[in-house]
Amino acid sequence: MIHSKALLLLSCDFATAWNSRKLIVSNKRLLPILMDELHLSALVLSYSPKSEQAWSHRRWVINMIARNCSTLQWIIERESELVEKIAERSKMNYRAWNHRCWLVSFMTREQVLDELKKSRNWSGLHVADNSCFHYRRRLMLRNLEGFCYTQDNNSSGYFVETYQIWKEELDWNESLIKQYVGREALWLHRRFLSMYLIKHMATHLLAVSCQSKPKASVDIDIDSLMDHELCLVHSCSTTIADANFEDFQAQAIHSAAYMLWLTKQIPEYQGIDIQEKLRAGVGDVTRMLKRSCPDRSSLWDYLVGYHSEP
Repeated sequence: MIHSKALLLLSCDFATAWNSRKLIVSNKRLLPILMDELHLSALVLSYSPKSEQAWSHRRWVINMIARNCSTLQWIIERESELVEKIAERSKMNYRAWNHRCWLVSFMTREQVLDELKKSRNWSGLHVADNSCFHYRRRLMLRNLEGFCYTQDNNSSGYFVETYQIWKEELDWNESLIKQYVGREALWLHRRFLSMYLIKHMATHLLAVSCQSKPKASVDIDIDSLMDHELCLVHSCSTTIADANFEDFQAQAIHSAAYMLWLTKQIPEYQGIDIQEKLRAGVGDVTRMLKRSCPDRSSLWDYLVGYHSEP
């Protein structure tokens, strides 16, 4: 164990040394030894934050702890804090955020909601890092999974709370889009939020609320959502009318791509009114892009034609 530890401190991606430690630890399965492994990998990550072997070893140790430990939630909380500290020092660290996403499957609903609150400020300060928004998406899906398994009398309250979380995230995302111009990660996050909001309204996956409403009321909600999204896209596109900055042009391109994507997300049975609004919105955005970025006119025509196909 001492020799392998020395080897790992010198060469953190020495897979044979990590595997030898797994072999010894798996035969003992004592909590103090497992905790020592977490301390060792944390030490390795302190100077090599993108070491895939070190992150993989931590996941193996946590799985071992999960089999015979009642304090796992405390460990998961500490793990999440460790990832955030490392992500602060090591920008765009996909391996660290992937590890944090993996931790979500061990979290209770209370921990999921708490993580959503705690990670919000960090994400708002790192809007170019798509990984932190991917983590928030993983948390929101985990919370949604809880609703799917809830069939008791509290289902209605669960739905209201879940919908409110989704709506607050959508509003927060809009404020970030307007504050930080041209950030693709924010538009990608909005696609996720809009897709699930539309999906649950249209297909009644969140059945507790929808069963008590006629279909027309659900259509009105979607129609209102589309009106709001069209206004957002229009406001983001018009900002480049008198601006030659790359960020403003990027904002227009991302908003146009979002509009084209949105046209494919509305089911046909929702009615022609919504489809007509979206097609009109695509036309307006396309004309604006051609005026602002005439060198890419053929690209806009191609994208519009592709997304107009049935």
